[in-house]
Amino acid sequence: MNTILLAFEPDTLSEEQVAQVRAAAPDDATILVTRDPDEIEAALDDVEIVAGWFPRHLLSQAHNLRWFQHWAAGVDWVLRHPEVTQMDFVLTNTSGVHPIPANEHIFALLLAFSRDLHRAIRAQGDGRWIPQDEQDALFELADKTMLLVGVGAIGEHTARLATAFGMRVLGVRRDPTIGAPGVAGLFGPDQLLEILPQADFVVLTVPLTHETRGMIGERELQAMKPTAYVVNIGRGGTIQEDALTQALQEGWIAGAGLDVFETEPLPEDSPLWAMDNVLITSHYAGLTPRYNKRAMAIFLDNLRRYRAGQPLRNVVDKELGY
Repeated sequence: MNTILLAFEPDTLSEEQVAQVRAAAPDDATILVTRDPDEIEAALDDVEIVAGWFPRHLLSQAHNLRWFQHWAAGVDWVLRHPEVTQMDFVLTNTSGVHPIPANEHIFALLLAFSRDLHRAIRAQGDGRWIPQDEQDALFELADKTMLLVGVGAIGEHTARLATAFGMRVLGVRRDPTIGAPGVAGLFGPDQLLEILPQADFVVLTVPLTHETRGMIGERELQAMKPTAYVVNIGRGGTIQEDALTQALQEGWIAGAGLDVFETEPLPEDSPLWAMDNVLITSHYAGLTPRYNKRAMAIFLDNLRRYRAGQPLRNVVDKELGY
């Protein structure tokens, strides 16, 4: 026992990062760096700690696993592996790594819509100048209302940036009694329909759980303003895509900025690709060149806590999926 598995492809981690793990680990710990399923399976009986991208089909065989530091914030995959919830190991995620890139992505989409950049980029590709008297789609973010559906680490950072833009921010979170800086009003999921008509922008950062799956459907989309925009950088399954497509085609809402989808990659025959009022990015809102550095800082802190018998950061409720 007492093997720490760093489940990464070769050269993902620098020599310095592996050395940092060795320095923080117990003296008698073995450090194994591999993502090869055969190598992992051969060492499985000795693996106590995992960081990185552990092969999910081997989890049920990892009988001595006590802590798994998943290298992403989203862990909705546990909902598809109910046997994992019964296993005696702590699951932690990298929540806190994504707020900066995710927020810059959210505002890149919002500013693209407000300054009509998506139409300008298409016109540039055609070598076409858009006269000022045709610029009737412009608007300002200031004084608009943003509804954050999900007020976790990303949502709280989004609220601060939105406030700096002069926006009013409302939020929906599982426990609305927990306040958040910059959020003027917090509501429970059961109040979503009541507050949607107030929103100029509905921004989803929620994880995918049994509770959030399909939470934005026809009823919610029809409750929004016809001038409202939806931005989703959380999980595609939180929006019912057929209903969203209909809403965009029929003008229930003004547009959508989408980084995540029910099926990924987004199928080539999806009507969303051809819509002028839709901006599509390929599920990279949380990516940053600093990702591994920030995630490693969380892991090293947790490794020291683990050795000291202290509570770990970012512990996931395996039954809830976040």
